[in-house]
Amino acid sequence: MNFDFSRNHFELFGIPPLYQIDTIQLEQAYRDIQSQIHPDKFAHLSDAERRLSMQWSTQANEAYQTLRQPLGRARYLLHLNGVDIHEETNTAMSPAFLMQQMEWREAIGEARAANDAPELEHLSGQLRAEIQVQQHQLADLLDKEKNYPKAAEIVRELKFMEKLREEINYALEALDA
Repeated sequence: MNFDFSRNHFELFGIPPLYQIDTIQLEQAYRDIQSQIHPDKFAHLSDAERRLSMQWSTQANEAYQTLRQPLGRARYLLHLNGVDIHEETNTAMSPAFLMQQMEWREAIGEARAANDAPELEHLSGQLRAEIQVQQHQLADLLDKEKNYPKAAEIVRELKFMEKLREEINYALEALDA
């Protein structure tokens, strides 16, 4: 089997480089590749060939994990298009989003302090709905408009929103304990 390590993740799985992908096609392509490069198939070969199969498997796993997650897929598409979103250092966001962010934080803090599980679940639902809206906008920005700077901004906002949902989940788990 020939494996080209220079192929990008989309090329590896034979799917178009888009944000909106056919996840069933991705899953099937991943399974096909894994069935071809499973280390058991290389057990009788040399150390070098077994190491190569492990490298193939590792790359396929990494590519699959990146593409199956919407945020990871968006980051990867931006990377392929030469956009570094500087997630750790660029915290610039729109004033409207910053205001919304503060409101979410206050509401989560109040619900957590009051041990109010229904309110935390309500906030989680609101965030989930907003994340879906942002993901649709991200699809348009990446797949249709090719507006990568704006898409990078949305990715940074989505990262923040995902962190808020994690905080809510931790708070709910603490209430269940």
